[in-house]
Amino acid sequence: MILPEIFSRRMMKMLDKEYDDFQQSFNNELVTTIRINSDKFTDKPPLDRVAYCETGFFVPKRPVFTIDPFFHSGVYYVQESSSMFLEQAMKSVVTKSDITVLDLCAAPGGKSTHLASILPNESLLVSNDVIRTRSQILSENLRKWGKPNVIVTNNDPHDFQRLPDFFDLLVIDAPCSGEGLFRRDENAVHEWSPENAQLCSKRQQRILADVWPTLKVGGVLIYSTCTFNPAENEENIQWLNDFADIEPVTLGIADNWGITVTDAGGFPCYRFYPHKVSGEGFFMAVVRKVGKSDSSPMKKFKENPLQASKAEKEIGKSLFSDERLDILRFEDSLLAFPLLHISELLQIKNNLRIIHAGVKIGELKHNDLIPAHELALSTILKRSAFPEIDLTIEVAISFLKREDISPQSVNKGWNLITYRNKPLGWVKNLGNRFNSAFPKEWRIRMSVSEFRDERLKAEILKFPL
Repeated sequence: MILPEIFSRRMMKMLDKEYDDFQQSFNNELVTTIRINSDKFTDKPPLDRVAYCETGFFVPKRPVFTIDPFFHSGVYYVQESSSMFLEQAMKSVVTKSDITVLDLCAAPGGKSTHLASILPNESLLVSNDVIRTRSQILSENLRKWGKPNVIVTNNDPHDFQRLPDFFDLLVIDAPCSGEGLFRRDENAVHEWSPENAQLCSKRQQRILADVWPTLKVGGVLIYSTCTFNPAENEENIQWLNDFADIEPVTLGIADNWGITVTDAGGFPCYRFYPHKVSGEGFFMAVVRKVGKSDSSPMKKFKENPLQASKAEKEIGKSLFSDERLDILRFEDSLLAFPLLHISELLQIKNNLRIIHAGVKIGELKHNDLIPAHELALSTILKRSAFPEIDLTIEVAISFLKREDISPQSVNKGWNLITYRNKPLGWVKNLGNRFNSAFPKEWRIRMSVSEFRDERLKAEILKFPL
């Protein structure tokens, strides 16, 4: 790979004797890593683990994830290994079970699904992306992950100033010049320029300044990028130190992880170089907000306008057994959402644009519940509430393509479709046919004709889950 000359000169200066190894790493074979959803898959896969992530694993050969039903059911997420270091930061800063977290630049959802797994069930995660189409992808991935203590929003960072002193933790994986992705994406090389990198640095400072008021005093910021550029990394931490009152947070790391620790004016920073780690370029720094708050307490809600009726609550609660969740009516749907965080949900609803919240249970029509797809994929569903039909791999692929299927079942009405006991969605047995409720916008669009029969089975079996 031919790297931009200006980029190469800067990296030579930064890495000195390590530069040749760094340059050689661009010719090395790429690695593929996944992160397991431990609420859905409890076995230990026969794979090498990512050292700093309990549920992160290296996949020896990249399979065709699109045709794996486990991928569509939220059993795992395909994520670059370096960014899984977020888990170590969380272990260092989460000291209580009830915290409110904002993942600000969250699409497509790698860090948000990771946060959803790491955070205690009593906590609340708000995942946001400013671009509408990206926020829809973020919502899809989090609904597949299945946790109820999540809200997805679609807002500009400045909008969060309407919620002063609201969050205990900010995670900002800032849009950047993407130098850390050069190995994986040649388009990132072609699109790179010194001018664009400088623009990214200024945009990151604007994002930090815009969202800073929403972080509580004593709260923590986890700031990361996928670039090597100091102007977007250490220099932004120094800029933040000039802009706000912050103190450093030091993370525990092991020598054999290959992480390079740098200093940004007394603030430790953590760099991932592809010649030293089994992953791509990455940067992280963690700081704590100190000083005094200038904000007034937000007004409390006396009533809950989303309160469901007693009959609606009975219908909804018959489908799960978690007493920490309440049933709410949101537009035409019933939602399961944590009782502990209904006040926060109302504040967010009044100030931001919500894409989804909690787990959608379904819609009521003439007192009959039409179950939502995300209920099937959720971690709260009471499996005994519906009859189940387990599909072979061939029929599961047809179901995910939203093709007609005719499974063996005598149970009329709604049936939960599974593959190897992992839920995939719903069909309604009408007696003479089955109506699929798989979302049209989620269906597999690629041609899988070349993977039919034995070749399809062999491709799926390459992935040892």
